[in-house]
Amino acid sequence: MKLSRVGASVAMTAIAALALAGCAGGDAGTDSTGGADSTAASGGSLSGQLNATGASSQEQAELNAWVPGFQGVESGVTVNYEATGSGTGRENFVAGSSDFIGSDRPYDLEEIESSEFPLCADGSDLVEFPAYISPIAVAYNLPGVDGLNLDAETIAKIYAGEITTWNDAAIAALNEGVELPDTTITAVHRADTSGTTGNFTAYLTEAAPDAWTYGDEDDFPADLGGEAANQTAGVAEAVAAGEGTIGYLDASAATDLQTASIQSGSDFVPYSPEAAAQVVAGSSLEEGRSETDLAYALDYTGVDGAYPIVLVSYLIGCADYQDDAKGELVKAYFNYVITAEAQDAAASVAGNAPISDEIRTAAQTAIDSIQ
Repeated sequence: MKLSRVGASVAMTAIAALALAGCAGGDAGTDSTGGADSTAASGGSLSGQLNATGASSQEQAELNAWVPGFQGVESGVTVNYEATGSGTGRENFVAGSSDFIGSDRPYDLEEIESSEFPLCADGSDLVEFPAYISPIAVAYNLPGVDGLNLDAETIAKIYAGEITTWNDAAIAALNEGVELPDTTITAVHRADTSGTTGNFTAYLTEAAPDAWTYGDEDDFPADLGGEAANQTAGVAEAVAAGEGTIGYLDASAATDLQTASIQSGSDFVPYSPEAAAQVVAGSSLEEGRSETDLAYALDYTGVDGAYPIVLVSYLIGCADYQDDAKGELVKAYFNYVITAEAQDAAASVAGNAPISDEIRTAAQTAIDSIQ
């Protein structure tokens, strides 16, 4: 069963700024867009179980905010989310073993056209919408170096194995007055298939095309060496454990690590949810997708002053499930996740940027289609 495509995509260009203040929780019963919040989403009448896998970037939000919050509303529904990595999550949804998934990138059009999605009814489109927006931090372990500036070309050359010590002239030129050691650089990358890798290498491809010629796949190029670690937590552990290391990871796991400021325009910008959200606000939806498929073509370099390395992590399900009861549960859970209450709860535990009212409105339209 191939999913049908619904003509041209939603013709939306840059969805307006992701003002975090606009995502603050509203009055009980209503979110800031006037839609139902978690207290009115379902009324506590559902029962059943949802099994989901996918992005490790979403793990803190899922396990410590969304799932417990939703089960406080729908106590009869059990939601199991396992952080397997985005690639495994997408494979599981294609195999029909996950009722919905989290992924740090949407399915590309070729995957959609060529895949069977056994949980979806014949002719169904996918529902894909941003649920979690976060910076990808570039963490390092250099005792005594309290601040570090890096640009895309330098990061690309580090990961390509062309810059091998921390006092290299290219790094020193970006950090005048900083005493850099001659420590060997160990570049830590994801060992598993990861949307974080895909977003990180997409940034390098766009921002440093001459230095990074290895594409933007979700699997890090195996022939480049470095140290491999599984999932977000594994990268954080590897960076923390080894002096001279550098790694890319969702910022939710980088709070105890040293992190670099990244060049954006003429400035060097430290990671923050607000600065990452500016990239999404300055980007447009991909063309050629169905109206329920809200996939962003991120502009990593065109928004001066934004933190340029960002991931948009999606929740993904069917617009029409083979099992109507399963579709009802997924719809209720997705409805809860996009509420201001759930988004603010996730931000408090994971440090991500809540989705904007504009994204919430578009996501609500997509979720409304689920049956």
